[in-house]
Amino acid sequence: MPKFSIYCRDKKGTAQTRREVAPKHLSHVEKYIDRYLVAGPMRDIEGETVGSLLIVTAEHEDDARQFLEQDPYFAADIWESIEIHNFMAAAGEWIGGKIW
Repeated sequence: MPKFSIYCRDKKGTAQTRREVAPKHLSHVEKYIDRYLVAGPMRDIEGETVGSLLIVTAEHEDDARQFLEQDPYFAADIWESIEIHNFMAAAGEWIGGKIW
């Protein structure tokens, strides 16, 4: 199945909302864990969360967006921008080396 990277940048001033919604978000991640290849918060140099990075499986880009829109963080409107791109894992420890 195709893979998609999803980068979501938090809006300023949404840290408290993110903390409040985190239990629902984590429950959502656990429910759909088989669709996530990797996911986690993006942090700045001071350690403050500034966004989310996900690599997920999806049939196509619209499917990846629809999947993201089910996340409680999306409903809480904490993200100011969302970028979704087709992703090909080509090299690295997580994929066991390289594909060429």
